[in-house]
Amino acid sequence: QVQLVESGGGLVQPGGSLRLSCAVSGSGLGAEIMGWYRQAPGKQRELVATSTPGGNTRYADSVKGRFIISRDNAKNTVYLQMNSLKPEDTAVYYCNSRLLGTFPFFEDYWGQGTQVTVSS
Repeated sequence: QVQLVESGGGLVQPGGSLRLSCAVSGSGLGAEIMGWYRQAPGKQRELVATSTPGGNTRYADSVKGRFIISRDNAKNTVYLQMNSLKPEDTAVYYCNSRLLGTFPFFEDYWGQGTQVTVSS
């Protein structure tokens, strides 16, 4: 029932910036852990950033200092601001919603993904 739709991907040169958006429906952001993941060709899907309902954030070491995850609960939207992009950031980026139930149960919901290509 939870649906997520990513947008904002595209082609950008190294050192450039992009902002990804994830529109969430079916559940408010106040009760979910939101995350961004990415998957490059031939590689496993990896965690990029997470944001808790209380606003705490965590980042993969590879993107610390460059990416910022944020949420607007009123708009039911999560953002990923990507700065100083590198070719190795090229991947399909997926928005994730982790709906928590009674510990230890939870459900993960995924968007369709948006392509980010960093190339000169």
